[in-house]
Amino acid sequence: MTAMPPPGRVSVVLPTYNERAGVAYLYPLLVGALSGIPADLWVVDDGSPDGTAAVARSLDGDLPVHVVERTGTRGLATAVLEGFRRSAGEYLAVMDADGSHPPAVLPAMLKAVRDGPAEMAIATREVWSGDSPGLALGRRFVSTAGRWLARPLTRVRDPMSGFFVVRREVLDRAPLDPIGYKIGLEILVRCRPDPIAEVPYRFLPRIAGESKLDRGEVGRYLSHLGRLYRARASGRGVRLALRTR
Repeated sequence: MTAMPPPGRVSVVLPTYNERAGVAYLYPLLVGALSGIPADLWVVDDGSPDGTAAVARSLDGDLPVHVVERTGTRGLATAVLEGFRRSAGEYLAVMDADGSHPPAVLPAMLKAVRDGPAEMAIATREVWSGDSPGLALGRRFVSTAGRWLARPLTRVRDPMSGFFVVRREVLDRAPLDPIGYKIGLEILVRCRPDPIAEVPYRFLPRIAGESKLDRGEVGRYLSHLGRLYRARASGRGVRLALRTR
């Protein structure tokens, strides 16, 4: 019989592709940030040729690491969904592996969903003191445009954020079928977590490697938005967000 995870466990899902430097950098920071919190790390790798999976398997510390290698399939959102399926944590955390999402923010996000009323906590670059020094001018423009296009769907200030914590039970409210890389937006719109906590953070420069955002990803994001707007119009569990801010 498989042992049940302790109550309150958080499973951190880290989708990767050519992120060996980022994984090695993040691991000790995650160990420190999650000290005293029941947690495990799920690295879901899309067949990285740089040996990311091997580096992840070599990690040794107080945070258990599980490595899932996918072949023939690529995509950040589907990698995250695979991590959700494989893991058993009561709470699910998602972050990028390039070092732009600081693990030190995780305790505040977890506190919001474990001890507070929030069903989902999002690390945002838009609220209070949050900013984004890690975004180059071109990325900043794309991110801003993407947020404005998604604004009618959710009241969250930074729906483009890929750094969040959500209660697993929230995901049972609707089937998830994202296109591209914005799994957080998919959850916000289809599962409608409420309330949502927004935690400010500094979006940091990547440790190594190059951004995966290209014209193809932009096109997939627009297709994803179109799908979400059509679902809202058809009334299948999606409605226009209340303008409370």
